[in-house]
Amino acid sequence: MEANNNLKERDGFTGKWGFILACIGSAVGMGNIWRFPIMVSLWGGMDFLIPYFLCVLLIGSTGVIEEFALGRSTGAGPIGAFGTCTEVKSGKRKTGEMIGIIPILGSLSLAIGYTVVMGWIFKYTKMSFSGELIAMGQDMDVIGETFGITATDNFIWIIVAVVISFAIMSMGVSKGIEKANKIMMPILFFLFIGLAIYIATLPGAKDGYKYIFSLNASKLADPMLWIFAFGQAFFSLSVAGHGSVIYGSYLPKDEDLPKSAFNVAFFDTLAALLAAFVIIPAMAVGGAPLEEGGPGLMFVWLVNVLNGMAAGRVLGIIFFVCILFAGVSSIINLYEAPVATLQDNLGLGRVVSTAIILAIGCVVAILIQAITGEWMDFVSIYICPLGSFLAGTMFFWVAGKDFVDAAVNQGRKGNKPIGSYFFPLGKYLYVPLCIVALVAGAILGGIG
Repeated sequence: MEANNNLKERDGFTGKWGFILACIGSAVGMGNIWRFPIMVSLWGGMDFLIPYFLCVLLIGSTGVIEEFALGRSTGAGPIGAFGTCTEVKSGKRKTGEMIGIIPILGSLSLAIGYTVVMGWIFKYTKMSFSGELIAMGQDMDVIGETFGITATDNFIWIIVAVVISFAIMSMGVSKGIEKANKIMMPILFFLFIGLAIYIATLPGAKDGYKYIFSLNASKLADPMLWIFAFGQAFFSLSVAGHGSVIYGSYLPKDEDLPKSAFNVAFFDTLAALLAAFVIIPAMAVGGAPLEEGGPGLMFVWLVNVLNGMAAGRVLGIIFFVCILFAGVSSIINLYEAPVATLQDNLGLGRVVSTAIILAIGCVVAILIQAITGEWMDFVSIYICPLGSFLAGTMFFWVAGKDFVDAAVNQGRKGNKPIGSYFFPLGKYLYVPLCIVALVAGAILGGIG
């Protein structure tokens, strides 16, 4: 196993929790907040949560560990990591390096779509503080028109999102990304918990909780339920062959990867549940239709609901600050893979690499505002599952068992190797399921 030559020059995380919080930040995104509660609602409370938890357990114990180990063992992002895998197999790096470009392009494409969404979030956070949101009251025509304008003509706030991302990322991994997540993630969880507690005290909230904890075991026989639960877990945990690989490459050799993967999966799931405990009871209190998913839920219906509550302005501020932190932590992860690619493969400095990638992201994001939904659908349906499949294939099928065992067991506390289940479960179940995610997403128009 040959380490990447640039490893000694690369930045890295200074501690276990800095890494974990950064990974949690990358995973806790819009999927947790505007899609997870809808899936819980549409598929029936515990009927959805049971298969979702099982899918999180599967992906967390295979795919998440695999991507961390792939990055850490090679000291590189997807291009260098895939190149190392093919070198182990055939002695040649070039094929793997060429394939590694695919998840990098996927990461950049997803980051561009998120940049547009972050423009919306920055604008709405500003409006919550200024009082513009509460001033709209519960006039759905005004609320809907405001979001319609925002979604198609919001270039100023896109630039703001890019500038703030640049300010964090240009400082590097330890001084920028790690420190930012150490601040944002604890605040996000604290605010979400407080919001959930307040919502629980409102009349009608109990109907939302009753629904969340309801169970109709007969629904568990529906294969479509399992497909959508897997899709939600798959995309929520951000296994796409880029972000987790590049974050793994910044890890020290003594980090226990299975434990880190468990913590990431646990806190990501906790964030999703907190979102459900806020949004579903809030919608029950406001009598809004939970079938309304995607951006319309957050920027139209939830604004309507929050504006009708006591202390609605304060609640709106708290909610959109939470969304802002979740979004910023996700977008810097998505941009990190292409930024690191310029550093590792072209030898450019951190600031220059960040400036180039974010300038590209900013320009393209402004140009695609009117087709953001279609852009994000294409990337999430096709590019992300393909990236995860390629990473899993390179690790489990191409590099082989000896490479896998060495990569995963390095840093294990007490020198206790990972269970014998890991390799066959990853190779024969997780990797094929990545193809299932790709095919099912293409047929059904997205599953996560």
